[in-house]
Amino acid sequence: MSKSLSDFIKEARERVEEVSADDLQEALEEGEDLLLVDIREPYEFEKAHIPGSLLIPRGMLEGAADPNNPHRIEALYTAKDRAIVVLCNTGGRSAMAADTLQQMGFGKVRSLSGGLKMWEAEDYEMAAGAYEGQLP
Repeated sequence: MSKSLSDFIKEARERVEEVSADDLQEALEEGEDLLLVDIREPYEFEKAHIPGSLLIPRGMLEGAADPNNPHRIEALYTAKDRAIVVLCNTGGRSAMAADTLQQMGFGKVRSLSGGLKMWEAEDYEMAAGAYEGQLP
């Protein structure tokens, strides 16, 4: 039997811890050492993102997380023991990405429940503009 996208998302959500927008905001206000990984496409990031997020599009995630890959991103592959929150638009892609990172040995990965749509609905801080950092 073949699977649909919603099947993959449902299965990932069963294996991944999700964090609410309110809890993420509280953690940021308290100065928790979090790595925010936005796995959307650059054009989505440019429209709106959480300030300080690291942009790694979903299709490049595994390479960016692998220290032996030429397209690795140091901020990610060195964060195996750091708290990571993965972000996307609605929480589906981020759940699958968080699941992948867990399989790659990242121990403290969560997905933003409801994604940036929920973050924005709560009227938390957003920024706009092109990504200034390194892309894989």
